[in-house]
Amino acid sequence: MTAQNSATLPSAIAVEGTAARRPGVGGTTLAAAGVVTFSLTFPGTAWGLESFGPWSLFGLRCLLAGLTAGAFLLALRAPVPARTHWAGLVVVAGGVVVGFPLLTTLALQTSTTSHAAVVVGLLPLTTAIVSSLRTGARPSRRFWAAAVAGAAVVLAFTVAQSGGSLSGGDAFLFGALLVCAAGYTEGGRLARLMPGWQVIAWALVLCLPIGLLGSALGLAYEPVRLTWHGVAGLVWVAVGSAFLGLYVWYRGMAEIGAARASQLQLAQPLLTLLWSVLLLGEHLSPAAPAAASAVLVCIAVTQRPERTGRA
Repeated sequence: MTAQNSATLPSAIAVEGTAARRPGVGGTTLAAAGVVTFSLTFPGTAWGLESFGPWSLFGLRCLLAGLTAGAFLLALRAPVPARTHWAGLVVVAGGVVVGFPLLTTLALQTSTTSHAAVVVGLLPLTTAIVSSLRTGARPSRRFWAAAVAGAAVVLAFTVAQSGGSLSGGDAFLFGALLVCAAGYTEGGRLARLMPGWQVIAWALVLCLPIGLLGSALGLAYEPVRLTWHGVAGLVWVAVGSAFLGLYVWYRGMAEIGAARASQLQLAQPLLTLLWSVLLLGEHLSPAAPAAASAVLVCIAVTQRPERTGRA
């Protein structure tokens, strides 16, 4: 595979499979599948906290995800990444494997999943900004207008849904927002240079020592009350969100670019709110259908191919 300039957005990059045959379509589908997977992360974390303390859950999540990724790497005899890729993998590991899960787990001790969805409402716009600064990409004015409008709709809806007040976990949530945007951007760049699943797999393996230490300390000092909800939540955030979801997400970003892929996440808070109603018994506002329709319009605008990379 030939390394591509990650600042180039107009044409899709074929990383794996048949992406080159249908530019954009496969990447959008894969990134959208990742968004659906991510939307279950907060409910899964809330379930996991029924059985484990925050540090235990974080450590076990890292450990389980790292072991799963390591097994895949060994089974498929994946080559060790080039030396030039390791710095980027450390950023991915610090942002999406350690930083975001740990900070959101701590936040969910005092925040509801519906309130925590605020951070995801800001994540698409933040990722697009970080991606533009990191890669030099220059999406059009139309893209930025739709991205800002979508973020405004999501924020207005999620803040209204959570009562319009800040919670004690908001400092953790905003910290999670920044580190995750950096991890997404760097992961999307690396997924143009190596297979997307290997990007997240090696990042997860890098975090195995942290997972082992966190699990040992957490289980030693925090109570454990095993329930099927708690175990299912742990398995989902470790294998579903941390490995499978990030695999399809990075593969999609490699084709359509981090800025465009990030805007698909405008739908994530609304999906999270839906899961919070179905799985956690939280209440959903009657305004949800209108907000969902507005968000879908904004997503459609950001996914339209651009003729040039100039604003």
